[in-house]
Amino acid sequence: MSKPEEEPNTSKSAAFAAQICNHLTSVFTTPTATPPPLTILVDEISAASRRGGKIFVYGVGREGLMLKALCMRLFHLGLSAHCVFDMTTPPISSPDLLIASAGPGGFSTVDAICGVARGGGARVVLLTAQPESGSSVKHASVVAHIPAQTMADDRVGGSGSGRALLPMGSVYEGAMFVLFEMVVYELGEVLGRSPEEIRARHTNLE
Repeated sequence: MSKPEEEPNTSKSAAFAAQICNHLTSVFTTPTATPPPLTILVDEISAASRRGGKIFVYGVGREGLMLKALCMRLFHLGLSAHCVFDMTTPPISSPDLLIASAGPGGFSTVDAICGVARGGGARVVLLTAQPESGSSVKHASVVAHIPAQTMADDRVGGSGSGRALLPMGSVYEGAMFVLFEMVVYELGEVLGRSPEEIRARHTNLE
């Protein structure tokens, strides 16, 4: 191992990581016409907790993976949290909250799940980058706008000849992860959960 070879590689990785992190940070400095998604999610989740409701999450593809990560942490916070389509998912009803994502504006499955949740009396928070359009918005009780690139606009203004730093919906999906980490931290404060209490709920079946 020679340091002259290691240092340039380390610097390159750090610079690359900084570019990506700065790109994601810019999502949260972009003005929106609605309250910040952090505020909406913390308010809606804590309100559902106070009324004894369950939290459900649903999204497709990588958006769905980000929501599953959030669901895990909500469970660690002591909430009744469930991923739609899991074998143990209970019915949804009026005290409950569905958090769904449709970054590009709409997906047929998201539309259907949100419609069922609203029909059952639950509140629906829709995360999206397209709050003015898309088929899923009409099913939402409240819309949380994440102003990030998705597959709905990843080619707008591009020549198609170069590679984007974060392709397709990666900006939106990365912003979801960052947002959810902030949400979990804020909820820990609001709900009065200690780090020890949160850690104690982590599975030992590993």
